[in-house]
Amino acid sequence: MKKIVVALLTLMALSASAADKSELRYVDASQFRIINKGWAQTATPYNRLPAYMQDTTRKNQWWLYNHSSGIAIRFATNSVRIGAHYNLINNFHMQHMAMTGIKGTDLYYWNAEGNIWEHVNTARPQEKNGVADSIQSKIYVENLDGEMHEFMFYLPLYDGINWFQIGVDSGAVISYPQIENPRRGKIVCYGTSIMQGGCASRTGMVSTSMIQREFNLECVNLATSGEGKMDMYMARAMATIPEAICYVLDPIPNCTADMCDTLTYEFVNILRHLRPEVPIIMVEGPIYPYARHDAFFKKYLPQKNANWRKNYERLKAENPKGLYYVPCDGLTGPNMDGTVEGIHFTDYGFRAYADILEVYIKQALDDTGVDYQLTPAHHFVPYF
Repeated sequence: MKKIVVALLTLMALSASAADKSELRYVDASQFRIINKGWAQTATPYNRLPAYMQDTTRKNQWWLYNHSSGIAIRFATNSVRIGAHYNLINNFHMQHMAMTGIKGTDLYYWNAEGNIWEHVNTARPQEKNGVADSIQSKIYVENLDGEMHEFMFYLPLYDGINWFQIGVDSGAVISYPQIENPRRGKIVCYGTSIMQGGCASRTGMVSTSMIQREFNLECVNLATSGEGKMDMYMARAMATIPEAICYVLDPIPNCTADMCDTLTYEFVNILRHLRPEVPIIMVEGPIYPYARHDAFFKKYLPQKNANWRKNYERLKAENPKGLYYVPCDGLTGPNMDGTVEGIHFTDYGFRAYADILEVYIKQALDDTGVDYQLTPAHHFVPYF
């Protein structure tokens, strides 16, 4: 009889465990803190431009700003498991970028003892017949300790989402984050495909997200692949971001030499006139590894940078305050070994790129008296 009772109790425990593991409770992520956005009034919580700009933005550019590059969701929970469902808006591949970076999502955990964000796991996009499912589902971690902890999801770099749901155990608490990390204040980054995230292996490895984690400040990614061509309406729009504390401008890769010559002065001056208190960092275009061996680009890429710098010198002469300039040296990593195919960055390249930008961001914030808090484990190692 005793053996029968033990067997029944064991079976009941296993059944309860199976029931506990069977389903997560999914909650709408938009009720928590969404970070690294410039504006709150977007068509969906995960778009990067305000809704009113749709009629005045080129169709392709608007589509690219539906990509959720850099956007993250902050929350706290005591769940022992964390999962997610999310709905992708596009279905496409790129030969030179991992699907985990294009459509995946990264979960990060706040290590309170080390005061640092730690990567936990990444969603590998599920496919059918070579096409990514529009609905992605992933359990990122199990067997947590059941205590309240702070977490963060980074969203896709080269795709967008219609909705995002966070999965927790049925009896668990999930809430708005209990600590203000990142702090209020937004570093606004404008650029092209590299700054958008091409070709990071996963979503937390884009430079803007590294900067956000390491400065404990929001970092808004307003970069777009094939675009970022200094449209004046983008400068005016960026000037309306209320919590902007620094602008980082890196448009050169998609601009012609003539555009660098004729558009730079007005584009930068719009920001200087509308937000004179906010420092501006102008970044030269990288000299791609292949360009060292291509006779045309060996001359053309430096010419674009020369035109960019000429306008910087003009702006600096008119008003030296709050204007900084990043030369191209080291932007593609030590030994120019930080690219996938001679142009777009690997994670190694993004680390080098972020390290260089952070030196100038720190100087700009120090000069303007902005309060920030560097992660203790981070050390600037610029590759000049």
